[in-house]
Amino acid sequence: MDFLTKYAIPVALAAVTIVLGLGLWNMLRGGSPNLSQTLMRWRVILQFVALCIVMLAIYLAGRGS
Repeated sequence: MDFLTKYAIPVALAAVTIVLGLGLWNMLRGGSPNLSQTLMRWRVILQFVALCIVMLAIYLAGRGS
């Protein structure tokens, strides 16, 4: 549980933020639409992973009490 709250959740949220920023930056500078689409797909996947990690942490916290 401690690993999830200290490392996994912040890393997952940072990954989502970085991919979102890269996708937006690419769109704003007029870059390749294919790259933007790929980055936004990765963002959705990473958001799902982050959500699963947060839900697992909540589940494990509830089980421990």
